[in-house]
Amino acid sequence: MHGTPGYSNDKQQVLARLKRIEGQVRGLHRLIEEDTYCIDVLTQVAAVSKALQGVGLHLLDEHLQHCVAGAAASGDTARTTELVHEATKAVERLLRA
Repeated sequence: MHGTPGYSNDKQQVLARLKRIEGQVRGLHRLIEEDTYCIDVLTQVAAVSKALQGVGLHLLDEHLQHCVAGAAASGDTARTTELVHEATKAVERLLRA
């Protein structure tokens, strides 16, 4: 069981950021429908990617501060190690994206 997510205190902020990204993706759809110049579309794709990476980094930071730090403070070495390994795998996925 994972318990309360680290982002629970700022859930509305995360949702608002995702809503903005959703709008950016709809904008990309519109650019394609309007036959916008490829480079301009690619610029917007990069902006959406950067925005998603920002959300990912925020969630990773919350995980480290809330989940990993909490496990470490409790003295649960096995759980701390497990959570650090999870965070490392998440960073790997973010870097591959």
